[in-house]
Amino acid sequence: MTMHPFQPQPAVTLAEVWRLLVEHPGDPDLLNSLGVLLDREGKREAALLQYRRALAVAPDHAVAWSNLALVLAMRGRHARAIACAHVAVALAPDNPTTCLNLTAALYRSGDFASDLTVLDRLVRLQPDNPSLTWGRAQVRLHQGDYARGFVDYEGRYWLREYHYRIHRGPRWDGGPLDGRFVMVTLEQGFGDTLLMARYLPMLKARGARRVIVELRDELRRLFAPMDGVDAFIAENAAPTPIYHVHSSIMSLPLHFGTTIDSVPPPVRLSVPDEARAKAARLLGPEDGRLKVGIVWSGSAAFTDNAIRATSLERFLRFAGIPGVRLYSLQKGPPEEELRALPPGTPITALGPELDDFADTAAVVEQLDLVVMTDSSVAHLAGSLGVPVWVLLQHVPYWVYGMSGATTPWYPSMRLYRQGPEEEWEPVFDAVERDLRALAARRAAALSEPCCNP
Repeated sequence: MTMHPFQPQPAVTLAEVWRLLVEHPGDPDLLNSLGVLLDREGKREAALLQYRRALAVAPDHAVAWSNLALVLAMRGRHARAIACAHVAVALAPDNPTTCLNLTAALYRSGDFASDLTVLDRLVRLQPDNPSLTWGRAQVRLHQGDYARGFVDYEGRYWLREYHYRIHRGPRWDGGPLDGRFVMVTLEQGFGDTLLMARYLPMLKARGARRVIVELRDELRRLFAPMDGVDAFIAENAAPTPIYHVHSSIMSLPLHFGTTIDSVPPPVRLSVPDEARAKAARLLGPEDGRLKVGIVWSGSAAFTDNAIRATSLERFLRFAGIPGVRLYSLQKGPPEEELRALPPGTPITALGPELDDFADTAAVVEQLDLVVMTDSSVAHLAGSLGVPVWVLLQHVPYWVYGMSGATTPWYPSMRLYRQGPEEEWEPVFDAVERDLRALAARRAAALSEPCCNP
């Protein structure tokens, strides 16, 4: 769920705020603006200081209380964050953003019952505010209320943050397609495309004559061919092929009436033979050890990646487990952490060799296990049916819910969760314990003598 802090005027820069503070020291509005700008740069402790300075001067400054709540929530100090958010609402009960920030603080804490109560009231008062409907969608989906959650999820189209292309013509409403051409459009990340691809082969059963799907190049070799899809086209292709109705891929669960008890199985992916041959060369011959892939970060462009990701250093403990061999599947800037390791660290870096998701899929399907924080590779491994242990932040993506070690979306997935304290150490302790046990069982099985009948 997106946090919604108050923002200073777009023309105000950090340098300008500092200059104005020289002329007007102790101005609470300037101190609040300084806090927002520092928070934008990731300097949250510095932002906290400025909000507190503003409140020392003006204890009734609702904006500063609300912004203070958001930064505290992002720092995992949930009880204090919620208390500050309540103060902001008490000072400015008619301000929609203070109310929205209260729901954000409740959401970050995982108090969905209280959050839903507040959101229901706000939606009644402001039925045309898409941020409220979107926030309620996140809560309902986390709670497994897919029937109402996916209805609210449609509110994303009216968010100011929604930057995906809106196609012309009628949207499919989930009814019979009766021989029509359907265009399925993309939004959000690679993991979301892998997650929702399970619905693509189902469109023909609804009567679609032709199914056209937008697809990013990185997934093309893995998706084509796919049962039930007639053509894949580039995202935002122009001119657009002929179609009668269109649907975002993220709206398909709603149109197919998905409930938590009727989640379809993952899509069947096509791993090319040449990718499998390449993967076999990269992984080398079998030596009896567990082949374990690791990923510690998703895309840094994702707003909450700093919360869901961790560091390579935390995974190094697994390299010391007897009978385990680690392979890094990490891509992007976090790969730099591998280059900083001492020579001889027993991790094979495969990221530079993986050109697309077909290459990654070919490696993943030949591994015994993938251990990772949440990112697109988790959806890939889950779609392939490969065992994958996903290490989750306290309030994860809605697909994972808030409790339990499993998700109906991926039967091969096992979930390890942070507690409310948002500490990674207990999560890694649990994973290390289970990985040691798995490696020991593998070693015991290999040591048993073969018996001829």
